[in-house]
Amino acid sequence: MFCGHEYTVANLKFVLYVDNNNKAAQNKLAWAEKQRSTKLPTVPSTIGDELDFNIFMRVGNPKLQLAINAKDAVSCMDKLRTMKNNF
Repeated sequence: MFCGHEYTVANLKFVLYVDNNNKAAQNKLAWAEKQRSTKLPTVPSTIGDELDFNIFMRVGNPKLQLAINAKDAVSCMDKLRTMKNNF
């Protein structure tokens, strides 16, 4: 999967702000920071990997919904997007 931007480090910092125990995100952030420190890209990725650490792909997860006080996947996405916009 190729995305049209290079926001991996910033996005992972947000993920860990919301879900600080996410080991996949912690590992991916360490890797991404190393990549960017040497001017290397952090893309492409896979859908499988994104499902492990991309918080926006886990809005249906009841634990995530509970953590941000969302009642369903739609409100979880809305709350996450608002939080990210203000992060």
